[in-house]
Amino acid sequence: MRAKTLIAAIAAAFVPAMAFATTCTTPDPVANVTFGTVDSGVANRAVGGGCTIDDLIDDEQAWGNQPAFLAHVSRVSFELFKQRHITARERVALIAAAKASDIGSTLTIKLIGFNDFHGTIKAGEGSSSNPGVARFATRIDALRAQNPLNAVVSAGDMIGASPLTSALFKDEPTIEAMNRIGIDFNAVGNHEFDEGKTELHRMQHGGNHPSDAFSGLGLPQDVRGDGQFAGAAFGFLAANVHDTTTGQTVLPAYGVKDFLGNKVAFVGMTLKGTPTIVSPAGVAGLQFGDEADTVNALVPQLKAKGIESIVVLIHEGGFASGGDNGCDGISGPIVDIVNRLDPAVDLVISGHTHRAYNCLINNKAGKPVRVTSAGQYARMLTDIDLTIDTKTRDVISVAATNVATGTGNITAQAPYMTDLVAHYDALSAVPKARVIGTITGAISRSQNAAGESALGDVIADAQLDATDDIGFGEAMVAFMNPGGIRADLPFNAPDGKVTFGDAFTVQPFGNSLVTMTLNGAQLKTLLETQFAGCNGQSSTRMLQVSAGFAYSYSAGAACNARITAMTLDGVPVDPSAAYRVTVNSFLADGGDAFAVLTEGSNRLGGAVDLDAFEAYLQANPAGVAPGAQDRITRLP
Repeated sequence: MRAKTLIAAIAAAFVPAMAFATTCTTPDPVANVTFGTVDSGVANRAVGGGCTIDDLIDDEQAWGNQPAFLAHVSRVSFELFKQRHITARERVALIAAAKASDIGSTLTIKLIGFNDFHGTIKAGEGSSSNPGVARFATRIDALRAQNPLNAVVSAGDMIGASPLTSALFKDEPTIEAMNRIGIDFNAVGNHEFDEGKTELHRMQHGGNHPSDAFSGLGLPQDVRGDGQFAGAAFGFLAANVHDTTTGQTVLPAYGVKDFLGNKVAFVGMTLKGTPTIVSPAGVAGLQFGDEADTVNALVPQLKAKGIESIVVLIHEGGFASGGDNGCDGISGPIVDIVNRLDPAVDLVISGHTHRAYNCLINNKAGKPVRVTSAGQYARMLTDIDLTIDTKTRDVISVAATNVATGTGNITAQAPYMTDLVAHYDALSAVPKARVIGTITGAISRSQNAAGESALGDVIADAQLDATDDIGFGEAMVAFMNPGGIRADLPFNAPDGKVTFGDAFTVQPFGNSLVTMTLNGAQLKTLLETQFAGCNGQSSTRMLQVSAGFAYSYSAGAACNARITAMTLDGVPVDPSAAYRVTVNSFLADGGDAFAVLTEGSNRLGGAVDLDAFEAYLQANPAGVAPGAQDRITRLP
């Protein structure tokens, strides 16, 4: 390398001289010209236009490799020599010091990571702690300003399960906002598949929705020349999602960004269990592969292209304590995935669990890999410095810190984003503000020790009320999946009026209700499937139940032996008796791994879940109270 470097430096002396800057607003005050910490011994002095020799060398800027820096020093010193600003001896000293400095042997780039944005473009929508995309953009821009060599990347669920300001417009506002920010890549998450691969492709490539009047309403600078939705200017990545018809990935497996000749590959994917948490229509014709196996199979391909720096963007995660940058007791699927990763992977940016953590987890070679997650809803970003050895082009160090976006006066809103948010907020103002009922107090989705929430009680009651009449299902009990409850229902002072926007934020999926017949044994199987590791369940998901139904479970018992009692209107559930049961269409199709619900007979479709909730509120004009959380009992 030394010989090649010297040849490159000498050859560069015969390249036409570069043009010098005419003025330097802040001349470098150093006594001698230095290269990093190496003193050349050449006196630093002004050489015209207020610039010093050290200014013109400008070793502080990033260099893609050491030969590039040496060639630069050779060109500058040759021009200085020609103009008689330095002697031949001084030029030799400058080149020797440049070689000794090793400047250009490493390159640091900045990655800015986030995950689970979920269309939270408007500040305070869904929760007062959500900063909104305008403040999010400000924080991203501030991090970018620290290093012009950067990439902004997302680990999935950028869209889907979004508040009304984005969701009403098919999440086009979120894509347009991310285009304005200028992000680079988004790995698909499970919610990117909520409306199927055709809609996902529309998000990437553009065009208006074929049947939705709220599509294509963006500002002139955000839409295509024909006035239609422009699609994402960044790349969606889906390494482990294949189209069963073509055998090809439904979207590119990875994207590559070049930093002064040093290429970094970003492999993007979602969790392999996506089909268990997305409606069957959303994943029809798609196959989801193992995450670690997918990455490991790509490594030889990337290396064959000369790419040694590999970052994985994965919509799967874990659970840890110790604060936003802690990693105490890390658990969850991400641990097993990283434990099986090829050592060539340098960094994992994760998501899905909506938790913030900053971890080191061993790969399959037993060596620690940095694994990060930035929580949810734009509340946080991960600031990552990736240092690359420019000779091997591989990552030699990773430093990461989760930083808060900031709300209120803490972080200003980016001026280039506020018009977009205001535009969609105004368009959605009328439907959002429509009053649909009253509550007596804020109703929380937070679960008690048994896994029951006050809001879960209320939603299940509303679904039962919508389907218990003759001709509408004759339902006897309703169950609601906790993942479908996306926010608390706030109390709007002074009278507790509930707006459509409030309710939509709670239930944004638009699932329809389905009433079916199950026997008592199937009901027991349904409840036994709530617990992680039981009947294919990946994580504990406590179903919320309607009034009149109650059950108890033993937390310490084995799978399929946890449910100790079930009653309906105080009468024990008979394993052989038939019961009419209401769930949403997502659960009815086996979502969240509740496969037993696909066995239900005599199905009858019903209202959209949000319509049922509105009807329940209107049927109780005195106000709906928070649920009592007394239907599920947890035993040791």
